Amino acid sequence: MIYLREFTIPPKKVDELVFTPSKPKNPYFIPETNIPAYNNHYPFIIFRNRIVKPVEFSNITIFCGDNGSGKSTILNLIAEKLEINRSSAFNRSSFFDDYLKLCSYDMSSNFSSNILSNSKVITSDDVFDFLLNLRYANEGIDVKREELLSEYVESKNKDFKFSSLDDYEEMKKVVDSKRQSASKYVKDRTMKNIIGRSNGESAYMYFTENIRESGIYILDEPENSLSVKNQIKLVKYIEDSARFYNCQFIIATHSPFVLSLKEAKVYDLDSTPMVESKWTEIENVKLYYKFFKDREEEFK
Repeated sequence: MIYLREFTIPPKKVDELVFTPSKPKNPYFIPETNIPAYNNHYPFIIFRNRIVKPVEFSNITIFCGDNGSGKSTILNLIAEKLEINRSSAFNRSSFFDDYLKLCSYDMSSNFSSNILSNSKVITSDDVFDFLLNLRYANEGIDVKREELLSEYVESKNKDFKFSSLDDYEEMKKVVDSKRQSASKYVKDRTMKNIIGRSNGESAYMYFTENIRESGIYILDEPENSLSVKNQIKLVKYIEDSARFYNCQFIIATHSPFVLSLKEAKVYDLDSTPMVESKWTEIENVKLYYKFFKDREEEFK
């Protein structure tokens, strides 16, 4: 499903006028750009020669390029302009909002407030935080398990006499410890580890739990924390979500597996100006191909 049809960033002339006081008065001029203290004008300049026309979107649209090419920046601009939900912070900079005001977009008639509420930005930081929280939770559970095991041994060997209702909980511990095995005693008093899978499997689970029906999903380098096997699983999940569940995906990636998404529109930000390319024409993919092609005999 296509909700976002087109996104337009400031053209080169406007980008230049932001830095240029002139007469008659220049409506685009931002005085702070001429103050030496503001030596970082990001995201101005970065796309000046790179994106020269409105970006058109498919149900799956991918931006690829080296670090610093602007692929995460274009995702952040889209997300902020559309006011899509996000959890992690990003490099906003002093001039981000000024640049954002000069951006525009075109939505299809299918877009609605319900679609927006379902939509989400998912970054590698979000996945990392999720994995970290799981680890902390499990560490807490493991500590509790050790405490309960000590409690079991102590209760099992305790000579206890019930004297009032105030002793009920203590009596229950003693009775249970004498009737149950240590593992049963501990299991009944604590939940299982939240995570019984690898980091890669848990990272994949994060995507499947956060991508719902009918929404725009902006994924910034989703391959991070995923094994090749789980990247391939995620590719299939994205394809199915776009095809059957009315989702639109806008993705920044280095991964050849993610780039191979069926029917995706792929933009190469390493090209100046940016061009739409076949995924097999992307330099990063060709390097992978050459690497394995050169070692083809080793696979026989």
